[in-house]
Amino acid sequence: MLVISRRLLRLGVLASLTGALIVTPQAIAAPPDLGPNVIIFTPGTPQATIQQRVNQVFTQQERSQFGANRYAFLFEPGSYNVNINVGYYTQVLGLGMSPDNTNINGAVHVEADWFGGNATHNFWRGAENLAVAPSGGTDRWAVSQAAPYRRMHMKGNLQLDDGGWSSGGFIADSKIDGQIRSGSQQQWYTRDSQIGSWSGANWNMVFTGVAGAPASTFPSPPHTTVAYTPIIREKPFLYADSSRNYHVFVPSVRTSARGTTWQSDAPAGTSIPVSQFFIAKPGTTAAQINAALAQGQHLLVTPGIYRLNQTIQVTRPNTVVLGLGLATLIPENGITALSVADVDGVKIAGILVDAGATNSNTLVQIGPNGSSANHAANPTSLHDMFIRVGGAGVGRATNSLVINSNNVISDHSWIWRGDHGSGVGWNTNTADVGLIVNGDDVTAYGLFVEHYQKYQTIWNGNRGRTYFYQNEMPYDPPNQAAWMNGSTRGYAAYKVANTVTNHEAWGLGSYCNFNVNRSVVGERAFEVPNVPGVRFHSMVTVSLGGAGTINRIINNTGGPSNPQRNVANLANYP
Repeated sequence: MLVISRRLLRLGVLASLTGALIVTPQAIAAPPDLGPNVIIFTPGTPQATIQQRVNQVFTQQERSQFGANRYAFLFEPGSYNVNINVGYYTQVLGLGMSPDNTNINGAVHVEADWFGGNATHNFWRGAENLAVAPSGGTDRWAVSQAAPYRRMHMKGNLQLDDGGWSSGGFIADSKIDGQIRSGSQQQWYTRDSQIGSWSGANWNMVFTGVAGAPASTFPSPPHTTVAYTPIIREKPFLYADSSRNYHVFVPSVRTSARGTTWQSDAPAGTSIPVSQFFIAKPGTTAAQINAALAQGQHLLVTPGIYRLNQTIQVTRPNTVVLGLGLATLIPENGITALSVADVDGVKIAGILVDAGATNSNTLVQIGPNGSSANHAANPTSLHDMFIRVGGAGVGRATNSLVINSNNVISDHSWIWRGDHGSGVGWNTNTADVGLIVNGDDVTAYGLFVEHYQKYQTIWNGNRGRTYFYQNEMPYDPPNQAAWMNGSTRGYAAYKVANTVTNHEAWGLGSYCNFNVNRSVVGERAFEVPNVPGVRFHSMVTVSLGGAGTINRIINNTGGPSNPQRNVANLANYP
């Protein structure tokens, strides 16, 4: 019997009656085996089949906030007529070198129908590397944290809410032909994009390197605009070439960046064949992953949940770790989930780390303690790094993310101690600090850190930069005595160490919702040394619904936010 596989066919495969096989030029490869939770569509797939499959997954995932299923839809280059409603733990990706290689006529959207229009729980999903021509001229991306919109070409308008409250969000390397309408969004960060225009503001809208961004007018309206992004590497992405060979493209570092990487010229960077990646699928062990990394392979983590009995160790320079479909790592027995050596050029992207029931001292560590190498020419970068302590079940971690290496770029992260879901409570999902930065010259873009029980962020390294910070203090201190930093009421959301001489941050918001005990007070949101090299711009504090008080914005300046005056702003400090 003669079987002609997809691997053999492009321009024609002819078999004679005697079984001789003649293959005309340009053989086509079959896609790599990306596991059971990656669904690949081609332009030849019947449109009804595509629509049925995406609807099936959405129906399952629409309300599955802490469910165990993970999915990635991959669309090979071409045009599709489809309406994709993106639910929890679902990633929709185009496989072209440019977003314009993969065209969706219809929608790639997020709604909040399941929650009465309230999008504040629309987390953990994403869209990437697609061109979308929306039916009716406007698409909707009504999301909150951990829902990146990357490398997208929206051929129309983009609405960021669904009528109720929303608490996003992140756009990068994207072109929006029409208007972005932020609606009820409390805050939003847009980086290195081109937009037709922007409409809307509530508390903290930040733009860096965005052509078409509104002028910087904080606090009225609260727009903070920085013309250029000082240093950035875009997230690595999967693509298929004209022969259906799959690669991961690793963009080069850009300095003084503005606008997208893909509109005018081919993006600068390096293509790595997927054959150089170890492909982890559900059931893969940490030992198998570490053996592959030690042999010099990169790592592609397909959608699923991976329980780790040993730390994933990234030890070689320039290693790429790329997750699909919110691939989730859960450390067992109190170990660290992921550790990166103090080497050049590691890229970690698209990973969700979920704390285990046994306390981990640290969930993710970038560089060992005492790291000192200079990585300015080839920094390590973290993209869509999401960390969770509680919510899906009891989780505990003293520190969530510790960055010891110098020159690290953090490009969108949500570091979250759960305030709702399963296994949450003051004495249940215990977690001291969300982020500790010990390295020098670390830059963070789109940094979301929430609900930790001590400092949310501690920055010990010099010459740090943060562009957009969103924080909520812990909701659940039972009383003031349970949340004291010595004689100080509560802990700051963002602490710059007293030894730091140079640090700068733009567009920072800290909110309180002390819903267990509304008499609780956080003394200040931001705590920094009073030295000339430390400067903060565009700060806001909010008492959500008047549930508690943030007494000062930064050090002893600004505020309060309290039941009488919910919102307080400060343009600059000093």
